[in-house]
Amino acid sequence: MVDPLNSSSPSMWRFHHRRWIHALFLPYKALVTVLWIVGFTSLFVWQRNIFIFGRRPPIPCGSFPRLRPLAFNLTDFGGVGDGFTINTEAFEKAVLAISKVGGKRGGGQLNVGAGRWLTAPFNLTSHMTLFLAQDAVILGIDDEKYWPLMPPMPSYGYGREHPGPRYGSLIHGQNLKDVVITGHNGTINGQGQAWWKKFRQKLLNHTRGPLVQIMWSRDILISNITLRDSPFWTLHPYDCKNVTIRNMTILAPIFEAPNTDGIDPDSCEDVIIEDSYLSVGDDGVAIKSGWDQYGVAYGKPSKNILIRNLVIRSMVSGGISIGSEMSGGVSNVTIENILVWDSRRGVRIKTAAGRGAYVKDIKYRNLTFENVRVGIIIKTDYNEPPDTGFNPEAFPVIRDISYESIHGEGVRVAVRLQGSADIFVRNVSFRDMSVGIRDKKKHIFQCSYVQGKVIGSIFPAPCVNLDLYDEKGVLVKKSGSENASDIDYDI
Repeated sequence: MVDPLNSSSPSMWRFHHRRWIHALFLPYKALVTVLWIVGFTSLFVWQRNIFIFGRRPPIPCGSFPRLRPLAFNLTDFGGVGDGFTINTEAFEKAVLAISKVGGKRGGGQLNVGAGRWLTAPFNLTSHMTLFLAQDAVILGIDDEKYWPLMPPMPSYGYGREHPGPRYGSLIHGQNLKDVVITGHNGTINGQGQAWWKKFRQKLLNHTRGPLVQIMWSRDILISNITLRDSPFWTLHPYDCKNVTIRNMTILAPIFEAPNTDGIDPDSCEDVIIEDSYLSVGDDGVAIKSGWDQYGVAYGKPSKNILIRNLVIRSMVSGGISIGSEMSGGVSNVTIENILVWDSRRGVRIKTAAGRGAYVKDIKYRNLTFENVRVGIIIKTDYNEPPDTGFNPEAFPVIRDISYESIHGEGVRVAVRLQGSADIFVRNVSFRDMSVGIRDKKKHIFQCSYVQGKVIGSIFPAPCVNLDLYDEKGVLVKKSGSENASDIDYDI
């Protein structure tokens, strides 16, 4: 008998050699398949979340709200959703119950069912999910007597609209961690009409409060709800880290709803704002970091911010703004895939002498303007100091701003870059721009005290301040004068 394992027969060796190779290759193919799937998935996630190569992106709070081990219903604490009963005590008792669960046990969820839940302002707690069911509406009491007073925000000095205390927000949180506000597109309604009327009539003695304000907190997710008719700024994360805002609808009348900004990340780090619709009475999104000398002293910049996939309407102000309160600095911001329609301005940077700090490393790409008065703006004389104590020689630095893939129709002025001898706009670039102009007039691409470049051909033709390069990056024409000015506010 021949032992096949010891056989020296060439044919037998080839037989076992093939079996050995086949046995080795099968797990190898499986390993390659697994590695390919992991690699492709990682690439997809990287492409979605990375936004500037070589820079640290914001860290999203998570794709889905965290599931809590315990859930409570507002009705368990005496809540009545009839639109008339005041539910402040019910909200406070529910939040207190969740605070006792604790983070080690995973926190708790407060379910707000269908109905109209009238309430005065209340606070959130850490490790909490506030969940608004479909047809659930949290209504803010429109009598300021029910709104508590709070100290001014430290980076804004003595007050934003009035010196002294300010009204709190309808939904508020301070020094929190792991907070989720979400739902099946339920609504938080600030009933701001009474506030706006009193503000215009100068009947308020304190600064109005936001609709939702989270301060000095981290790991915040706000998604899948509607915010409307805020007394003041609508959603205001202040000095927070790791904030995700997505799938939101934010509404206020486009006229006669003063200062109803949509989303205002203020001295925040690692922020994603995405996949939302905003139609408001002021800026759709405004990135801030403090006001003049108070913002400089507070020293907390807004940085690592990604804003994408938004549709915005703002007839009074702008679609997406940086400033004007930016005295802590703003850097590393990407704004992409944005439609601004029927609005006064598209995207703008606004600052002034006295603000100090910087706006730098800002990337705009894939912007569309439809029926917009001015598409792109950098304004350096937006002068609204908090008081007389600011330093008029605190000149902000504006540099490294890029615009790529800018398109639209019905725009009156495509670009207005207004630097000054003291606040020179440096290293601004344009590439792939074609904006249909509403009126055939001169000065539809305006500049003053600007240094930068245009790569390839764009429409409308750029101002003389910018160097011209071809698509391969070869200089074609040097700027005629970086100090030239053709700003024309009459068009």
